[in-house]
Amino acid sequence: MKELPPDARPREKLLARGPAALADAELVALLLRTGVRGTSVLQLSQRLLDHFAGLPGLLHAAPDELKQVKGLGPAKRAEVCAVLELARRSLTHQLAERPVFESPGRVKDHLRLHLAHLPHEVFAVLFLDAQNRLMCLEEMFRGTLTQTSVYPREVVRRALELHAAAVVLAHNHPSGVAEPSRADEYLTATLKAALAMVDVRVLDHLVVGRDDVVSFAERGLL
Repeated sequence: MKELPPDARPREKLLARGPAALADAELVALLLRTGVRGTSVLQLSQRLLDHFAGLPGLLHAAPDELKQVKGLGPAKRAEVCAVLELARRSLTHQLAERPVFESPGRVKDHLRLHLAHLPHEVFAVLFLDAQNRLMCLEEMFRGTLTQTSVYPREVVRRALELHAAAVVLAHNHPSGVAEPSRADEYLTATLKAALAMVDVRVLDHLVVGRDDVVSFAERGLL
C-alpha cells in the first residue's frame, strides 16, 4: 500500500478517522497486511469479498473454502478464520452475560453469523437458563435447500439434558427471504406445546434470511 498517498492508506485512515471510515475491502486489507506478486493487498481483499459475495458470506467461510481464493496462503487463511471466530465468541459471551432480550439485536447478529449464508436449511435452538441467559446454541437438524425435518422429542430431550428454562428457536431460509411460512408457524406451535409439557418456555422463533431476521414474537405469531 506504499503506492497510495499516506492519507489514503487503510491503517493511517483508520487511525485518523476511525474504523467506520474504511470500506469493507480496506478493513480486510488491514487484516491481510500484504498482497501477492502482481496483486496489491487491496485487490486481494476485494477478490476475497467478491468470491464470498461480501462480508456476510466471508463471515461464514470455512477454512477449506478460503483455499479457493488465489493468494490466500495458510497464514492469511488462519488470520481470517481467527478474526471471524473472535467475532462469534464475542457475541456468545455477551449473550451469556445478560438476558437475551436485553439485547435482541445481538441475538439476531449472533444468528446471522451462524446461519445467514448457509446453502442448506438448519434448525437451531438457543437454550437459556432461568435468567434467560444463553447457555448454548446448538444446530439440531440439517436439511436440504428448501426443508428440514424437525423432531420435537429431540428438542425436548436436549432441553431436559441441559436443564434449560427457556429456548429461542431459529432456522435459516437459504433462499435469502426471511418471511415465515405456514409450515414455520405450525412447527412453532407444535414445539411450543411439546416444550410446555416439561415447563420449558419458547420465547421466540427467529427466521434468518440473507439480510434480515424475522421474529415471531415481534410479529405476534408466538
